Amino acid sequence: MREFASDPPEEVRVGDTLREAGHTVAVAESCTGGLIGSLLTDVPGSSDYFDRSLVTYSYDAKRHELAVSRESLDEHGAVSEPVAREMAAGVRDVADATWGLATTGIAGPEGGLPGKPVGTVFVGVAFAAPWGSGDSYARVERFEYDGSRTQVKEQIARGALALLRGEIESVTTD
Repeated sequence: MREFASDPPEEVRVGDTLREAGHTVAVAESCTGGLIGSLLTDVPGSSDYFDRSLVTYSYDAKRHELAVSRESLDEHGAVSEPVAREMAAGVRDVADATWGLATTGIAGPEGGLPGKPVGTVFVGVAFAAPWGSGDSYARVERFEYDGSRTQVKEQIARGALALLRGEIESVTTD
């Protein structure tokens, strides 16, 4: 699973960035099915910064494990900006990690919806700033990828890690 890997791979780069910042990450995965957690744990020493990856594929798993609201799932569906935001914040808070990273999308080859073709993903990133600072946040980016199911999943996973690395760098260089 290195077709879309950079050199060094994104999982190494984000791990170095987390370690240097003294931060931790927890991941909530739907469409990636644990791939992000697998990539992160492929890196020796990842226990310094990686807490957990929850595969919350069903609506019930998203509600029970991450406290994603029934209203968000009903109104917007699992593949949506509000659900990705709630997943990222939920896994961050459940794990008490510095960062929460979440993916929810349509890996294909079927399942595309009007306005949400196969390859659509919402990636949520949530930051836990120091208590009382008011600087905690959760944000979401939407991406569309092409390819087979496994190619789409790899692109989502590596893209999510790159987005996380950019967020960490923006917080630690301010």
